[in-house]
Amino acid sequence: MTDQTRQSFLQRISNLTRSATSLRARIRRGIGLTSPQVEEEAQEQTPVAVTRQSAAPDGQCVYAIGDVHGRRDLLEKLVEQIDEDSQSLPEGTKRVLVFLGDYIDRGLQSKDVIDFLISDRMKAFERVFLMGNHEEALLRFLNDVNFGKQWVRYGGAETLYSYGLQPPQNARAAMQSHDAMQAYQRAWDKVWTEFRNRLPEQHLKFYQNLQHYYVTGDYLFVHAGLRPGEMLENQTVRDMLWIREEFLDAEEQFPQVVVHGHTPTDDVFRDDRRIGLDTGAFISGKLSAVRLFRDEVSFIST
Repeated sequence: MTDQTRQSFLQRISNLTRSATSLRARIRRGIGLTSPQVEEEAQEQTPVAVTRQSAAPDGQCVYAIGDVHGRRDLLEKLVEQIDEDSQSLPEGTKRVLVFLGDYIDRGLQSKDVIDFLISDRMKAFERVFLMGNHEEALLRFLNDVNFGKQWVRYGGAETLYSYGLQPPQNARAAMQSHDAMQAYQRAWDKVWTEFRNRLPEQHLKFYQNLQHYYVTGDYLFVHAGLRPGEMLENQTVRDMLWIREEFLDAEEQFPQVVVHGHTPTDDVFRDDRRIGLDTGAFISGKLSAVRLFRDEVSFIST
């Protein structure tokens, strides 16, 4: 894949609405096609001057990692970089590692990512795991076999493959007759049952115990963002997992600087309102993190 195609894909994804239908349609159109829209290069982000003062809690260094999307290879590399960076911190500094969600889907190492996250590899850090909309989708599938047909269209197929399962094929053919539709549904019933049986108990507990947000110092960490004009206690889970333009394009500041993922861009983003860390790792090969220590803000990427 050329740099031009990759950049175009990231630009298209960054413009998606919260609609899962729109997400699926745009991804289907976006990869490997030669339409004029795909041929365009992604627009470079305009540099933003940051004037707002913010700080991590005294005695803490907080690292936050953006959307992993089934790339254990990149996650291991980035954690090594963070671990090396943290060795230079003053003795006694508490090291906190926040993950912004979307560990699974789109990448074929999705199961391996969860294995890594629940391992002892990062035991030197206090770890905080947030939920992304893709983990929400997995949990929904566990409770509703019919949701699988939608989930696989925006990345769930790769997660099923990573757990050793293949989603049913020929969805269009299933529409040709009643018998074909019944066979297609039976195939989904089998995959659903197998997935529930194969999902390790530790993985299920991990997914079920993910937090929706985390606040420390002058920062609030959340997967997608927050709705402007609403107090934190009035924010909805749906917005915290799915919101895009209403959050990204607003000018209003929140009480804390919001650190988020969910919307991919070519590079990390920072202004007085927010820090965006989703750099499209599953297709770009670039997984990014922010380092927050005292009033310092810096970035680490693979």
